[in-house]
Amino acid sequence: MRPRSRRIDVMTTEPLHGIVSPSIDNLLTKVDSKYELVMFAANRARQINQYYSELQAGSLFNNVGPLVSATVDEKALTIALREIDQDKLVKTATV
Repeated sequence: MRPRSRRIDVMTTEPLHGIVSPSIDNLLTKVDSKYELVMFAANRARQINQYYSELQAGSLFNNVGPLVSATVDEKALTIALREIDQDKLVKTATV
């Protein structure tokens, strides 16, 4: 038997999204460390999830929704990372 050959289409015209956009290099310029980026984005993602939960319950005033345009199928963490990348959120020093 001959081994199967795989065809890899390197020349794609679609922009890559998700884990590669926004890039980790751009995001790390917004915070001091990877750990801080993870904590910052995770906290914001929780707020976005809570916002959507409260939106279904009819309450709109406890959390702020997405600050960037978002589709229904986007994950909260992706939205949070795009907010950080677009400078919609700024990490402040805590005491």
